[in-house]
Amino acid sequence: MKTTGVVSGSQMLRLAALYVAVVLAAVAVFFLIQSYGDNLSAPAPATAAASGASAKSSDVLYHLLLALAAVVAVGRLLNPLFKWIGQPPVIGEVIGGILLGPSLLGLVAPSVYLYVLPPDVAPYLGMVAQLGVILYMFLVGLELNPAQMRGRVHSTVAISHASIVVPFVLGAGLALYMYPRFSTSDVPFTNFALFLGLAMSITAFPVLARILSDCGLTVTELGTIALTCAAIDDVTAWCLLAFVVGVVQATANGTLFVAGLTLAFIAVMFIVIRPLAVWLAQRSEERTPSQGTIALAILGLLLSSLSTEWIGIHAIFGAFLFGAVFPHDSHLAHSLRKGIENLATILLLPAFFAFTGMRTSVGLLSGMYEWLICGLIIAVATAGKFGGSVVAARFTGLGWRQSAALGILMNTRGLMELIVLNVGLELGVISQKVFTMMVLMALVTTIASTPILQRLIRVPMQKSSPVTVFD
Repeated sequence: MKTTGVVSGSQMLRLAALYVAVVLAAVAVFFLIQSYGDNLSAPAPATAAASGASAKSSDVLYHLLLALAAVVAVGRLLNPLFKWIGQPPVIGEVIGGILLGPSLLGLVAPSVYLYVLPPDVAPYLGMVAQLGVILYMFLVGLELNPAQMRGRVHSTVAISHASIVVPFVLGAGLALYMYPRFSTSDVPFTNFALFLGLAMSITAFPVLARILSDCGLTVTELGTIALTCAAIDDVTAWCLLAFVVGVVQATANGTLFVAGLTLAFIAVMFIVIRPLAVWLAQRSEERTPSQGTIALAILGLLLSSLSTEWIGIHAIFGAFLFGAVFPHDSHLAHSLRKGIENLATILLLPAFFAFTGMRTSVGLLSGMYEWLICGLIIAVATAGKFGGSVVAARFTGLGWRQSAALGILMNTRGLMELIVLNVGLELGVISQKVFTMMVLMALVTTIASTPILQRLIRVPMQKSSPVTVFD
């Protein structure tokens, strides 16, 4: 196998030329899809039923606490089972949230479901869930290691972006078929195609890292390349999400304004905020960070999230970027992780899983046709991620077996996918039925990754480490 760490100048030029050609070709194909899709028509949106009276605040608090207790308990009960069969524990928590929703509990015991997760609680549960996701994305940004990404940029950028571009184009192409059948006339085709393509392109860096750790592959060449690709994938995907949300929320005249504000925000984060974060981290290297220092960091996180929410590209992007500008191995970063991680992953993220579960109704998929469409979504998502990664990995010098293993790893989606899908549902770009199909796709592709990887490279699962943010 060729070594991917050393590449000559001519090879780098060829890689750069190929990369530019692939990106331009993808843009051209998307505009071609858009020109055809704009002529498609979708059914009119259904009229929403009038909601009943709101519950008392005391009742809402009672049911909110009950819902949180239920989803934490179910997730903790399912965790050992999924760890035993070699799956990341987060899968147990996601499935626990779905089981408590209309897909199972709502079918077998409707009265219990309405008592545990009544509709009046959904907005409040959604707020708690959003806070959990904001903290989680800050932790994900905090875990990014820029030095690791710089080590193999010449090959990993090509692999990572191929694993985004190919599924994005395939997802946009699939939108041509799905839009007139599963969307509504109040959603522009461009918005629907952009979100479907983006949802196909996600790789879950935390879940991928956990799989590598459990398989004992973290320090191998494959593990290093996979982690670097997934980190670049994450950064690119959240930038794409910011762009897509900006397109969806902005008017035709405001899109460039949102894009300009986003670029200005990114520049401020790296030119102004990063030096301040480094200074703040250096001040805390010799001693335990004070409450004032921690409070200042949390204030920065909230202001960063508030800024991107105001711009119109969602608060999670600001949280992720604020975490990314911090020195990831500093004493302050470790203290922030230690202080936030358990609260976010044990209490607040389960609220997100419960909220996702309330929105996921497998019963919406009626008949063989809709289940076949769900299968088609899974097939397109897998083919795009796996195919794009494998071809790019082979081009940069990896062997077939390692290229295939990398393609399987990049096909993990997990929690990252659920975050994107919830954003799309909140914006009204995708329907609840499409949301359910895409959640099932995220679960299937993530669950399939570990057993296929084990068979391909024949490694035993290691004893699972304690649950961390990488779950």
